[in-house]
Amino acid sequence: MRVLIADDQKSVGTSLAELVRLCHHEVVEVVGSGLEAIHAYNRHRPDVVLMDYQMPKLNGATACRNIVAKHPGARVILVSGSPKEIGGSGALTVLVKPIRLDKLYAVLYDAAQPRPND
Repeated sequence: MRVLIADDQKSVGTSLAELVRLCHHEVVEVVGSGLEAIHAYNRHRPDVVLMDYQMPKLNGATACRNIVAKHPGARVILVSGSPKEIGGSGALTVLVKPIRLDKLYAVLYDAAQPRPND
């Protein structure tokens, strides 16, 4: 799968990209804000977006709503330091930090599965 990563902490984004590669997926880009994620989604049309929930200016849930409104088939996974309510964001799930390789593999696998409206 082609994965876009959005995290305002560069070291976290880089680490997450390495974990995605260990799961045998391609990282199309790592960006640092929700606004950059929206633009990067439009450029790359990735299979999955891993989006940090807490980012300045435009948080992950808001960026997710924006992406899903324009691209209803978008698959976004919010990443957070604590469990969050995702209702209304359009996200598939929340991946809680610290991220374990087995959990990342599982959520990426689940994201790849066809959904009823696909």
